[in-house]
Order: sequence, then structure tokens, then C-alpha cells
Amino acid sequence: MTDDSYRTAIRTSLSELAAATAFLTRLPAARLGVAAERRPDFTIAARAFPGVGLIVGIVGALALLIASALGLPTIAAAALSLAATIALTGALHEDGLADTADGFGGGTTATRKLEIMRDSRIGTFGGVALVLSLLLRASLLAALLPYGAWPVATALIGAEIVSRAAIVQLWAALPPARFEGLASATGRPSRDTGLTAIGIAILAALICGAIGTGIFPAVVALAVAGVAGYAFQKLCAWQIAGQTGDTLGAVQQITLITYLMAIVASS
Repeated sequence: MTDDSYRTAIRTSLSELAAATAFLTRLPAARLGVAAERRPDFTIAARAFPGVGLIVGIVGALALLIASALGLPTIAAAALSLAATIALTGALHEDGLADTADGFGGGTTATRKLEIMRDSRIGTFGGVALVLSLLLRASLLAALLPYGAWPVATALIGAEIVSRAAIVQLWAALPPARFEGLASATGRPSRDTGLTAIGIAILAALICGAIGTGIFPAVVALAVAGVAGYAFQKLCAWQIAGQTGDTLGAVQQITLITYLMAIVASS
């Protein structure tokens, strides 16, 4: 590969990461060099989603470690870490989890489930899902803190990366359940894009494991998160015959939690 080819590849990768970061976080698109009025095309660029997970994971890990260094209780440090990541993402994935729980739990037909998911009001199923998500994530991070700085930081970073790859996989695997909405308008990732995102996530998780928690827990966590993501994919196919932006947020939450659960259980 020539120098020009390398420079082109680097520029393309940085452009894709900027578009993905503007899409998945509250960071201003203009500061990232992304035109706010222009819709990104994630047919290929979705492969950069694991990179956004890296950014979010680093922010969460730093908040967790700083809070812990200040002498705060482990559960308080974990809660502040969640607050930092939620502030960065604008609770995008938590909103998707709540809407999906309300739709899948409250609707009797696919059409009705999609109608409920579109409603901005939160229901009982959504409220319970949010509480469980926050409680599980905070308690799992608190459980990892006694192992030291590197294990907890690498576990969180690995979980954030893998869970963003799960978004791409679900997006690529199932057709849109409805043909409007942001997930549909920005282009469905190709199968190769999904495989690329998964490959990046596997490599990153193994590196995180080698640095912090160990290779074995990382492999177990990858397997458990993969099974959880696949099971949720089958649930989406059964419930609404496809995917929506809300289910993409839900799969991120589900795979992140199961990844952390596996890390804690196998460490």
C-alpha cells in the first residue's frame, strides 16, 4: 500500500469515527467536522461504532477511578461513572431499552408494539427495565473496583466496545421493522460492515482482557454477550419482524450488562 493509500485510509477511518461519534453521543457534530444537516451513511461507516464505545468507556472508567480515588464508596463511584457515560450519550441507549421493554411487554401485535415504542411516554415495563439496567451496571462496576484500577477500567472499556458492535450486528442482521425513523434513514450496515465491527470488538476485548481482567474472563464475556445479543435478535424477529432504533439501543444495554456479568462471575 502506498503512502497516499495509507493517508486516504486514515482520513476515511477518522471521518467514519467522527460521524459515528456525532450519531451516538451528545458531542457537537460541528466540532467533530460533521455537517449537522447532513445525514450520515452507515452502510459502511457503522464499523466505527466500536471506536465510539472506546471513547465512552474511557470517559466512564476515568469517572469511576477518580471517584474511587477521592474515597467515595464503591457504589457511589459506580453511579458517577454511569452518570458520566449517560451524559455523554444523552441516555440514547437507555431510552431505546425503555421503549423496547414497553413495546414488547405491552403490545399484543407487531403493529401495536411499534406504536407503543414510538410513544415518548415511559410505561411500567420501561421503568422497570431502566431501574434494572442502572442497578445491575452500578453493582457490577462496584464489584470490580476491589480488584484494582486496571481490571475495572478495562472491563468497562471492553463492555462499551463490544456493546457498540452488537448494535451494528443487529442492525445488519434484521430488516427495518418500519421504514421511517433515524435508524432506517441513515442506511442499513452491510453484512461485511457487521463482521468488521465484530472483529474489531473481539480484538479490543482480548486486548482489554490481557491488560486487566485476564484472557479467560474476556473470552467468557465475549461468548456470553454474543449469546445474549443473538437471543435478543431472535426476540426482535419474533416480536416485530425486524429492528428499530429502539431495539438497537436495547441490544447495547443488554450486551453491556451481560458482558460485565460474565467478567465479574469469571474473575
